Amino acid sequence: MRRFTLLLAIAAWGSLTPLRAQATLHLIPQPREVTPLESIPLAHGVAINAHGAADKLAAKNLETMLRARGIRVVPLGTANAVRITLARADWPAAQYAFKRDTLTFEPVMHDEGYILVAGHGEVVVAGATAAGVFYGVQTLKQMVVGDSSSARIEGAKIRDWPAMRYRGIQDDLSRGPVPTLDFQKKQIRTFAAYKINVYSPYFENTLAYTANPLMAPPGGAMTPSQVKQLVDYAKQYHITIIPEQEAFGHLHHVLEYEAYSDLAETPHGHVLAPGQPGSLELIRQMFGQIDSLFPGPFVHIGADETFELGRGQTAGEVKIQGLGAVYLDFLKRIAITLRPFGKRLLFWGDIAMKDPDLVKTLPKGLIAVAWTYNPQRSFDRYITPYRDAGLETWVAPGVNNWSRVYPDNDMALRNIQGFVRDGQRLGATGVLNTSWDDDGEALFNNTWYGVLFGAAAGWQPGESSIEQFQNSFGQAFLGDTTGRMNDAHRKLIAAQVMLHKAGVGDASDHLFWLDPWSQEGQRVAQKIRPIAHDLRLLAEQALVLAQETRPTIHQQLDALDAFELGARRIDLIGMKFQFADEIVGMYAHAVDTVAVGGSPTPDLGNISGINGRLQDLRDAFSLVRDQYEQAWRRENRPYWLHNVLVRYDIATQRWVERADRVDAARQEWYQSRRLPSAAEVGIPATMPGMNLAAKTTSSAPQ
Repeated sequence: MRRFTLLLAIAAWGSLTPLRAQATLHLIPQPREVTPLESIPLAHGVAINAHGAADKLAAKNLETMLRARGIRVVPLGTANAVRITLARADWPAAQYAFKRDTLTFEPVMHDEGYILVAGHGEVVVAGATAAGVFYGVQTLKQMVVGDSSSARIEGAKIRDWPAMRYRGIQDDLSRGPVPTLDFQKKQIRTFAAYKINVYSPYFENTLAYTANPLMAPPGGAMTPSQVKQLVDYAKQYHITIIPEQEAFGHLHHVLEYEAYSDLAETPHGHVLAPGQPGSLELIRQMFGQIDSLFPGPFVHIGADETFELGRGQTAGEVKIQGLGAVYLDFLKRIAITLRPFGKRLLFWGDIAMKDPDLVKTLPKGLIAVAWTYNPQRSFDRYITPYRDAGLETWVAPGVNNWSRVYPDNDMALRNIQGFVRDGQRLGATGVLNTSWDDDGEALFNNTWYGVLFGAAAGWQPGESSIEQFQNSFGQAFLGDTTGRMNDAHRKLIAAQVMLHKAGVGDASDHLFWLDPWSQEGQRVAQKIRPIAHDLRLLAEQALVLAQETRPTIHQQLDALDAFELGARRIDLIGMKFQFADEIVGMYAHAVDTVAVGGSPTPDLGNISGINGRLQDLRDAFSLVRDQYEQAWRRENRPYWLHNVLVRYDIATQRWVERADRVDAARQEWYQSRRLPSAAEVGIPATMPGMNLAAKTTSSAPQ
């Protein structure tokens, strides 16, 4: 009987197990060493074996994902269930797996490294620390393919550990969007899932200070209670929160208040005046509260882009000593002021790098964060001034999301790839990838592509492969095994590249809001006109791929919504310029038709009517407005939202008003057989570089 039962079990196993191992694992980050094994079916559920409070948190994280996918999590000992053991590297279960699969846990792996064996009908995840076990679990989660009883674990034996000690992401909380605490917790979970271990919220005036309550906008600042909750939450996920509070420049929203006006280098400007005693006192007050809220070993003092320095209160001092000396002297005084708090200070390196000899006078405990956001052949010049001065250095690339309707991921990935590669080669200990919200319109859910590539680049040694990442993103982030979302992201990258080649930059917010009939809009139209058709096709193809994928995926649906919104906004850029041209051509044709005694109503109906181009543009801006508002509220507080929505309202109203003027022109023709000129209606008579003959049309009246 036992033999018959065993034969049935073997037959069932064989019917579910693929005959060959998965050749490529679509993982982010890619582990250092991977050997594929046969996959493991999960038809009979999973039993998780973990000991100790820290590893049980990792087990709970795994269990949550499995249950969300409809995969049964059953008690240990359940017949035919796949056993997943979370172990420390020196435990017998781990040692047995290491010996069986000829694997060695080396000292370099100690802090965050792990060994994962998914094969032989079971899974073992082993690390020397809770962090190592946790990161092994995050890799294992990505190896689960499918849902419910059809799910399987892609088999492999893996040895893995990070290239860089600190792998971070900075999120701008001071230029419009301020995330809800729930969304920040989701960010923390997602960062940790891809082995990011530093989260740096950026503050100018959006941290509520009890000693300086005037700074924080109502409803637009993190409170001490929220900070404490987030810090405790992040700790569970092995993430250190490094607050960045600007302590030199970028303080306009503080200095705009009259109570702080004496501290401004220029009246109500952006930069603290180093010569004012109150400047250091304000810094001490802010960072005193930061010290009580954020228990981590680091704080970031900003100190970048101090462009006004020497143009106001310190003009005389700068004239005598030089700009670099005055800047670095105040940086040193900030460090001395904050020394009692016992934190290590990060600062942006853009100003100091211009005076490499003076950099050598900075306290050696400072950490210089070198930053630049464009792709370059070499990033050495941003890093070497600090390395040569004996300072610890981090590198800060960017996800290129700022002031754009969708991130320029071509720029972002090449910037991240090269900067982190050169940072590793030159001894940088950390990467702080950056997301900025310069004009207040950015959505964080649009940035995950760049965020995850930054996570991969910081963990993986050397130059990370963009192609490998792009082939893995859809499955590793969204659970899309079809490859459609990989293609969809490539479509939007191609659209951005097309705009660059046309000479209009990328899909910027400025381009999105630009009136195509304004003087600047008419100049830009000449560059966009040749590519508008292909630009729109790329955006629409990306949108279709996303919509086709939606029914099949199980995670990150908010990010998918944001992607679709980005595709629609890029499509609307092309539509706006296309339809603006068509309207000019149709009205010119209507004027010519009236001149020879004909009726303009077919052209006027296509301009403004049930299916008029002006109504199309009205509808498009109105639709995108609603989708944008929904996307904003999924991640952010209501604070600041109206500042963006009003732009959609103005854009919608612009096309409504133009439709009304065309309708009035039609009524005038009905009554007097006179059609006002294009100028009278507010339509350009022609557009530079436009072939009017190719833009005319005729159809039944509307």
